[in-house]
Amino acid sequence: MLAALALTILASSAAIFVHADPDPTNPGPGDVFIEGQACSISWNPDTTGAWKTMIIQLKTGNNFDMVNLTTVGTVDGTDATKTSFSYPCPQVTPHSPIYFYQFSSPASNNSVWTGRFTITDNANDIVPAAESTQPDGSAIPWGTGALVNSTSTTTVGTTSSMSATASALGTPSATSS
Repeated sequence: MLAALALTILASSAAIFVHADPDPTNPGPGDVFIEGQACSISWNPDTTGAWKTMIIQLKTGNNFDMVNLTTVGTVDGTDATKTSFSYPCPQVTPHSPIYFYQFSSPASNNSVWTGRFTITDNANDIVPAAESTQPDGSAIPWGTGALVNSTSTTTVGTTSSMSATASALGTPSATSS
């Protein structure tokens, strides 16, 4: 009886510390997106209900000094029926596998990231990442990219279909599904 009570208390206290941030599933290494066409993102949802407001940012740089290029959307990271988002890929430089997304929420101290992927003008115009290892020695290639014709970061989408607001993208809409 005492053992059963102890087990119940232990299980209840463990539930308090359950942490289920969204889990990015796409894109990742080897994925290539063409400027002006759809850049797609997918994830497994947060099961705790904390990530109702999930901010998705396009980033570049190394794992320790990430550079924000733009916020591509804000979605409900808890909605299991809407676990993907797409928007028109921006024009970037260089065309290398050095871009990734960061998911964050004002309701969480944690951030999560996708793997690195390429944005290019055509599939034959890809250059290797400028760096082969992270500053800590990890064998994760990286580089620092930039948006073309942009002097600041911009926001381009929300949870529903809408007009893009970033002239740097030069495209009409972003969608979530």
